[in-house]
Amino acid sequence: MNQLILHHYPESPFAEKVRLMFGHKGLAWQSVWIPIVMPKPDLIALTGGYRRTPVLQVGADIYCDTALIARVLDRLHPGPALFSDHTALSDMAMSHFLDNQLFSAAVTYAFQPDGVKAALAHMTPVQVQALVEDRKNFRKGGNAPRMPLPDALVLLRNVLPRLEAQLADERPFLDGSAARICDFSAYHPLWFIERAGPLAVILDPYPHLRGWLGRMRAIGHGQPQTMEAGQAIEIARAAEPAMQPGRSNREQDGFGVGDLVSVAPTDYGVDPVIGTLTNVEADSLAVRRTDPRAGDVVVHFPRLGFRVDPVQGQSAG
Repeated sequence: MNQLILHHYPESPFAEKVRLMFGHKGLAWQSVWIPIVMPKPDLIALTGGYRRTPVLQVGADIYCDTALIARVLDRLHPGPALFSDHTALSDMAMSHFLDNQLFSAAVTYAFQPDGVKAALAHMTPVQVQALVEDRKNFRKGGNAPRMPLPDALVLLRNVLPRLEAQLADERPFLDGSAARICDFSAYHPLWFIERAGPLAVILDPYPHLRGWLGRMRAIGHGQPQTMEAGQAIEIARAAEPAMQPGRSNREQDGFGVGDLVSVAPTDYGVDPVIGTLTNVEADSLAVRRTDPRAGDVVVHFPRLGFRVDPVQGQSAG
């Protein structure tokens, strides 16, 4: 069964990236709301510790990080494609920059007091403070401190006019006539700025960029249906993980299929997932673990931005 289940919350920029990719492909999908702050017991039952948003579930296979989720969507639903073989390197480089540097700048810029007041107006002061404290803890132990506001402004003032210039020839999307992965990676940080009330004025000098934002927004979210977290966990428990090729390169990587390993992001949200390595590709890897509620699941990660270490003396539970 290729039923798509997205674990997310409304305010998440990276979740908005995936929701728009669903719309781009005209997909029906199941929406499971997760808490905006820890604890997230239902999500952790599936991931084993990974707490970042969003997470895509397909049966008993759990996909982490939107860079990997985008490739999975192209594999399961090839058209319209998010990636092109003709622009593979430029797509990867541009998307990585936008998902990391532009996103970091957008968060710092939008989290100024006026932006927080506008974007989080639906939350109580206690909830806002809990979110602030959660995000501080989110970055502990990682390798990506919050970008200082002066640096964020420098980056935005460099990138926004370049995006405007790329769209100035009246092309509808960044790569031409169709939206591609770079469009979705550029959109979600600017979507976050748009939600920051008066701070969105920084986008006003760029009419072509504003038009592109409107076209991206019009893509929509496909056909979501609400699902309870418990039902998603039962689906994982009843399913079998997809068959894995079982490839690895022990000489190159220092670990191989069957090894117990720990996988964690290198930048922030570095909570590790411990599991038995089932497959290693050039751009992804997967570990199998057993959860008392979700049963046997396989958790998939991209290689870029994630660290893998051998584990001794523990089980993959």
